[in-house]
Amino acid sequence: MTEREKMLAGELYDCGDEELLTQWHKAKNLIREFNNTVSEDLESKNNILNQLLGGRGKNLWITPPFYADYGNNIYFGNNCEVNMNCTFLDDNRIEIGDNTLIAPNVQIYTAFHPTNAKDRFGTPNTDGSFEFCKTITAPVIIGNNVWIGGGTIIMPGITIGDNVVIGAGSVVTKDVTSNKIAYGNPCKIIRDNI
Repeated sequence: MTEREKMLAGELYDCGDEELLTQWHKAKNLIREFNNTVSEDLESKNNILNQLLGGRGKNLWITPPFYADYGNNIYFGNNCEVNMNCTFLDDNRIEIGDNTLIAPNVQIYTAFHPTNAKDRFGTPNTDGSFEFCKTITAPVIIGNNVWIGGGTIIMPGITIGDNVVIGAGSVVTKDVTSNKIAYGNPCKIIRDNI
């Protein structure tokens, strides 16, 4: 099993793997190009997004700056908008449904590390240095017609159902079922969204 296969399977993997680093650098270069493209040059932006993302529907709007780890694990539905300064750590799949709005400064994490330092870093090298830290992942799935408020943090392994509103500043640590309004730290369902 390759390190990429381990990564996508949610198994402990090595971030310093050559294949993963190659894709990581490719994504960082595409993101730099996207973030520095003239605002009105929609054709260039769309070409960059086609190279960066795993897949997307029609009418995707991402306002720079935008940040991602690999890019190719991010999938958008139709009619989605991502506002400025969002960070998607797509070490596993991030799926975003149709008609989803993501406000500024939203962070979506699929990656996390073992809590035990020895599991994170292994045994030090003879010179005292460490290899890349080990990582684990879990996908994030966001349904259709969702609005994620500004400054929200979505943790690994979270599923957010359809027709959900997540209030600004929330830290989403548990799944949110469809047709709900939820907010807070930790994020809690407040009421139905009818």
